[in-house]
Order: sequence, then structure tokens, then C-alpha cells
Amino acid sequence: MIMAVSPRSGKKKAEKAPAPEDMKEPKVDGLRISGKLKGTFKDLAATLRTITFLEVAAEKDAVNIVYTESRDINKNPHLFSITRIEENEVEVRYSIPQEVSPRKRRVDVIRYLLNIFSLIEKDYVVDTRVLFQLLEGAVKELTGAVTMDYSKLYTSYDSIKKEIEDLRKKVARLKDQNMALTTQNYELKSANDELNLRISELEGLSDEALKSKLQEWILEHNGSINVSDFIRVYKISDSRVEYMLNKLVSEGYLDVVE
Repeated sequence: MIMAVSPRSGKKKAEKAPAPEDMKEPKVDGLRISGKLKGTFKDLAATLRTITFLEVAAEKDAVNIVYTESRDINKNPHLFSITRIEENEVEVRYSIPQEVSPRKRRVDVIRYLLNIFSLIEKDYVVDTRVLFQLLEGAVKELTGAVTMDYSKLYTSYDSIKKEIEDLRKKVARLKDQNMALTTQNYELKSANDELNLRISELEGLSDEALKSKLQEWILEHNGSINVSDFIRVYKISDSRVEYMLNKLVSEGYLDVVE
């Protein structure tokens, strides 16, 4: 509360502070659509009451619908519409808050009415020609208000949206490939582990066992040995094979023939 002093009387006078911009009362607009009642207002009201967020009040010759979308800080309706359905006409009054475009608000109200009319179609029909004209005019005004900057923005949005979809598909493919590679890597690791185990077993041969293998090989190959073939078969290091051959020669088990 702002206190002002009257220069004549010297008494303090209370003045109401101006309301903030977002606290100003919304504007109100409306529209009318011709229609025809097929059933009764009682049945019409009963159908509308199935929508929990609507306030429905039936009269003898009309049904009133209040749809409150939002309220201000004082709990007063801020974004709302009041629809009156009479026997041959539907009248709608709706609020337009300061922060909402009147064109967009009109489109939202018509969209809301389409839902209402689809719900009560067995009890009430409207002149679709008038309804479509209203919708066409509202959409035309709305699209006409879109600047080139917005058009570019929407075009850019569509382009980015397509890129995102392509990237999602690519990520899905990469995931599948990664799973396949993981499986393949697991199989290769298992095979490698088996080979390592076999090598460990072969390299774990005692000197006596290795001597025996060498002697058997030489006997089976007519008194000769190809060290490379022996190493390939038994997976033993060439240095150990050569060492054991030399030992067999030095111990008199083998003779070197040139």
C-alpha cells in the first residue's frame, strides 16, 4: 500500500499500488456457432459431467460449461472459457492473458471445442461449415503471423530432428556391431586360452619326456629330424629342442651325420 499526503488537508490517503504486468486481468473474446439439439439438455449435461475438469451447470433451455485452465495467485480464474450450449446456438467466451497470443489462444479454444463436440455428437450437432471456417481463419492468422525467422527455426529444427534420428539408428547399428565383436572376441579368447593351455602342457614336458619324443621322431623319420616341423607339432621353443638334441649327441644317444 502506498501512502500519499494531500497538500490541502495534510491527512494521509491510501492509494492502491498499480498491479504488476502479469497480474492484469486478461482480455475476453468470444465466438458463436450455430447448432441443433438432438437429445435433451439433461442428457447433454450428463455426458459432459463425465469430464472431471469441467464445471457443468444445466438450465431448462441451455447447458453452461466452465473450463478453468489456470488461476492467478489470488485463486481467481486466469485462463478459462465459458461455453453456453442453447438449442440452436453455441456461444463461447474465453480469456486471453497478456502473455498469450490472441491468435494462438483462439486456435486452442477451437481445438477444445472440437473435443467437446465430438463427445456430445449423439445429443448435439453443430454447423461444421461454420466451424471449419472459424478454424481455417484462425490457422491462417496464426501462420501469417509467423516471421521468416520462425520459419527458418522450424526448418532447422526439422533438419536437426532428422539428424538425431539418423544418429540414433547409427548408434543402434554400432551397438549391434559391438555385441557381435564382443562375442567374437570372447570366442577368440577361449580358443587362445585353449592353445595357451596346450602349449603350457607341452612345454611342461620333463627333459626325459622330451628326449623320448625326440628319439621317437627320429626313428619314425628314418633317422633324421626337421627341427621346424618338430617345433610346429609339439609347440616347444626351438632353443629347448636344440639344447636337448645337443645333449642327446653328447650323451651318445645320437650321432650327427654330415
